[in-house]
Amino acid sequence: MGATKTDHFTDEQNAIATVAKALGHPARVAIIEYLTKVNACICGDIVNELPLAQPTVSQHLKELKNAKLIKGNIEGNAICYCIEEKTVETIHKYFTGILAKLADEKNNCC
Repeated sequence: MGATKTDHFTDEQNAIATVAKALGHPARVAIIEYLTKVNACICGDIVNELPLAQPTVSQHLKELKNAKLIKGNIEGNAICYCIEEKTVETIHKYFTGILAKLADEKNNCC
């Protein structure tokens, strides 16, 4: 059995790519922004906020959860969603590192 393309990259590179892919849809970006504004909510709250049907919102939530950008806790017969801070910290650290390298090499740009 051959190696998959992701096997040639580090765990961090694969994790960042997964997050970037999850954020590659404007509805998911809007969900993240809404969750940062309200801190936590259920799917129905997001449905009321966005111009999307409930099944579509659920699918986007699933993608965000798979990328570990959000987490969900069961509360009664609903799931309460919130931002997964550890993943956001990882992304912040990654981009902060890139910005620091760019600042160090500012005069060496082509």
